[in-house]
Amino acid sequence: MSITPLMPVYPRCGVRPVRGEHCHLIDEDGTRYLDFASGIAVNLLGHSHEGLIGAIQRQAETLMHVSNLYGSPQGEVLAQRLVDKTFADTVFFTNSGAEAVECAIKTARAYHQHQGDTTRFELITFANAFHGRTMATISASNQEKMHHGFSPLLAGFKYAEFDNLESAKALMGPHTAGFLVEPIQGEGGIRPASDSFMKGLRELADQHDLMLVLDEVQCGVARTGTFYAYEQYGIEPDILATAKGIGGGFPLGACLATEKAARGMGLGTHGSTYGGNPLAMAAGMAVMDAVANDEFLAQVRDKGERLRSRLEQFIGNYPDLFELVRGKGLMLGLKMKVESRPFYAHLRDNHQLLTVAAGDNTLRILPPLVADDAEFDEFFEKLSAGAASFELPQTS
Repeated sequence: MSITPLMPVYPRCGVRPVRGEHCHLIDEDGTRYLDFASGIAVNLLGHSHEGLIGAIQRQAETLMHVSNLYGSPQGEVLAQRLVDKTFADTVFFTNSGAEAVECAIKTARAYHQHQGDTTRFELITFANAFHGRTMATISASNQEKMHHGFSPLLAGFKYAEFDNLESAKALMGPHTAGFLVEPIQGEGGIRPASDSFMKGLRELADQHDLMLVLDEVQCGVARTGTFYAYEQYGIEPDILATAKGIGGGFPLGACLATEKAARGMGLGTHGSTYGGNPLAMAAGMAVMDAVANDEFLAQVRDKGERLRSRLEQFIGNYPDLFELVRGKGLMLGLKMKVESRPFYAHLRDNHQLLTVAAGDNTLRILPPLVADDAEFDEFFEKLSAGAASFELPQTS
């Protein structure tokens, strides 16, 4: 059998979008889908946001790419806005979440090695995490399905149980450089960490001069109702990886760090050909213009509460199918009592509703942050029809 021109690494379905309108995707045959997947938490402004489109068009007409050998007026402005809005003192721009996490891992190691301590290189990560698909980021995950075929993994990672502070403590030793954790596990099933766990990691990092590194690639940029999810835990990280929503659909990521954490990242230590190019910076600025304000964030929190409340009422109608609702803001997960992927495919193929399957038998519900009552009503119509028509697997 001959290989396809597109390397066959994705289990692509029959949906083939060619156009987007607000919260809908339109297939090449004209079929309309309600998009509550948002490109897996990327299209936070939907698919036809005038501010985002206009910013990209204007910048494309002016300057798309220059080398990082030159000054970056566009990058300086967006970096300053991120610094002003977060814990960070400095920003490195990337093209993706995996690259942002790679930079975060390097920054955490460099912090210790810059001080002459070459023994501290291990990051404690957490079971069922997803940090990306590069060699370092799959090594940072304990998921065998991501490791298969790529051995040997990179050294320098130990896996603790998620949301279990004692498990993390037990792995600490003379080589520990810090912790790498998602405040809300996305691929792992929309599992928010507890306040005590996040505060506990911060305290351990402070006590032992370790780096607390947060992966907010999926939960960051207004998705949970605060600009970054760490704000809801009453802590600040040393380093944070962000991507997905930050470009609104344009490839963009960033590694944010405090001045202390970034002291090892000097001239020549890191780089990216496309990272921080003017076109990406224009997209990032347009997203910041739309979401990085108290009014928009309050709306996300309100919408999230309304959506969660309706979901919790809804699942009571199908006790054999659904177990519970979890998440924050508009990053919600519907934990099912059966495997979630067949139901996710059923909603997509029979009811034109796009969601995302995840671990722990969870259906991810990630609407564009601009969705409102009309889209929520349509969502529940489709979800209800899908639940009513779904055939539960037969138990022997």
